[in-house]
Amino acid sequence: MKYLAKIQSLRKSVEWWMTGPTTREHLETRIAGDSEKKMAEIKCVGVVGAGQMGSGIAQLAATNGLDVWLMDADRDALSRATAAISSSVKRFVSKGLIAKEAGDDAMHRLRLTSNLQDLCSADIIVEAIVESEDVKKKLFKDLDGIAKSSAILASNTSSISITRLASATQRPSQVIGMHFMNPPPIMKLVEIIRGTDTSDETFIATKALAERFGKTTVCSQDYAGFIVNRILMPMINEAFHTLYTGVATKEDIDSGMKHGTNHPMGPLELADLIGLDVCLSVMKVLHQGLGDSKYAPCPLLVQYVDAGRLGRKRGIGVYDYRNATQKPLTASPRL
Repeated sequence: MKYLAKIQSLRKSVEWWMTGPTTREHLETRIAGDSEKKMAEIKCVGVVGAGQMGSGIAQLAATNGLDVWLMDADRDALSRATAAISSSVKRFVSKGLIAKEAGDDAMHRLRLTSNLQDLCSADIIVEAIVESEDVKKKLFKDLDGIAKSSAILASNTSSISITRLASATQRPSQVIGMHFMNPPPIMKLVEIIRGTDTSDETFIATKALAERFGKTTVCSQDYAGFIVNRILMPMINEAFHTLYTGVATKEDIDSGMKHGTNHPMGPLELADLIGLDVCLSVMKVLHQGLGDSKYAPCPLLVQYVDAGRLGRKRGIGVYDYRNATQKPLTASPRL
């Protein structure tokens, strides 16, 4: 009986210690304090991929007072990114969104490289490359051997499992999803995705960085498509089905959604902006990851991608952008 009484007494003591307000506040303060310390140490951001997403993320970091390494194996892509960032920063200055001094400082903070090794000094590295799990896994494995031990490895993936990407590294607790919306300097949302082993410190530090960029954050569990694309991409896919089956023209589909649901862009226009190849990749991830036939990509979307009609970045997708004065094509939805 004395032994049982001692166990009960010990249990009550442990419960009080774990649930007592002083202890909870202490633990929360300690985690927040450690994360603030980590944030204070984030002075350099590495970005892999100099496309529209990567260059936009690099611009955000530079205009918020961080040193940036923007890496891409394609030097032409780096040149295009520099021009795009410079033009965007000047536009922000002209609109009074940032001071001229801040704009000049941002361009001085931006460094370009085609050598992955140059990211060894970064405190957080954000990859923004092609939406392919195999390609991203290889990159994460390479980054794991290059980045300093304290660095966070973040993916801008819009649908691929963070847990599986983290499995390619020896630091799964420091791997996280940081999904920016397109274009990153303008869109307010960052979707943060925790992998199975992502630590609280990594999550809080990443969230704080996004907020430093002036972003609103939402947190998703690590399921295919996360939050935004789990909802958005099936809508875009259904818009392709609506076009494919001849329910309406592309113009009427987009007009209906803009004026009927108050969307700023129609789903087909948005698909062209995102990139039809990206939309197709996400739909394949949803279809495979969730195992439901309703996520099967529309044959018309597949056709367009096979034909190289990838959207604005190629000059033609659902619409034709190759001549700015020319109205979008009104041909049959089938090729």
